[in-house]
Amino acid sequence: MTATTADVWLPFRADEIDALPEGLNYLFWDGGPDFPGDPADCAYYVVPYMKGSEIAVRPLAAMSTVQVVQTLSAGIDHVEPGLGLLRAGVRLCNAKGVHEASTAELTLAIILASLRGIPGFVHGQDKEEWRSGFYPALADKSVLIVGYGSIGSAIEDRLGPFECARVARVARSARTTARGPVHTLDDLPALLPEADVVILSTPLNPSTRGLVDADFLAAMRDGALLVNVARGGVVDTKALLSEVESGRLRAALDVTDPEPLPSGHPLWHAPNVLITPHVGGSTSAFEPRAKRLLAAQLTRFAAGEPVRNVVLTTG
Repeated sequence: MTATTADVWLPFRADEIDALPEGLNYLFWDGGPDFPGDPADCAYYVVPYMKGSEIAVRPLAAMSTVQVVQTLSAGIDHVEPGLGLLRAGVRLCNAKGVHEASTAELTLAIILASLRGIPGFVHGQDKEEWRSGFYPALADKSVLIVGYGSIGSAIEDRLGPFECARVARVARSARTTARGPVHTLDDLPALLPEADVVILSTPLNPSTRGLVDADFLAAMRDGALLVNVARGGVVDTKALLSEVESGRLRAALDVTDPEPLPSGHPLWHAPNVLITPHVGGSTSAFEPRAKRLLAAQLTRFAAGEPVRNVVLTTG
């Protein structure tokens, strides 16, 4: 199969995407019960967005000629369970460049809301209560970003105007950036006690699943704020509940484990916890940026050029 005869499965209709290359057969599939064509003829599979792992991997076993699997998320954990079903040499690409602005925007929003007591003001407005007083500021705080990829860097871009005392960075590999050093996970025990705000923006993988456990949380300073815009599985929920229920730590969570958070779960009413329903990337910025990414990727694919954002190749 050549790119010029290839089926491409898209979660958007082809006529809604500007600048798609000619010569490809575009089929619309957004996770519905019926496939749009024979999965064996699909060469480029764009995974439906935010439809869960079961839908994401459902066609993979039958995609015997697929060359590229493209997610529209920064994370790939929802696709990983099905990668073993694919033949060797399939490229898995993520949506780098699509979600950075929106996720960083929400990160700052929930940090500021949590520190400045916005949820309490909303409740006060409902009860017609004037809840004046002094509240923490982000200014002069020390911030630690755990997961310093493109999203972590975008978060630091937006922290700049808030006059933080310090921003420290942690990633899988140590390196030096124009802003300063990036530390490794091994440095967390020394960095955590110095941080007033700890932001999680790391991918979920074997090295980060359960990373924020009882020991991690115990190393955080009293009154610190944990912010999770990564994946719920990065945090041990039971350990976090113990810390927030004691009043020692606060949390702002866009993702949880389990997710969606079920009715009756103690996190819903835990003190000093702000929860948003995994909406970091779900904004008006998503669709136009996702469509631009797909047009660019498919133009390269149709021309026989290397696609971008390849995070792994099956082997």
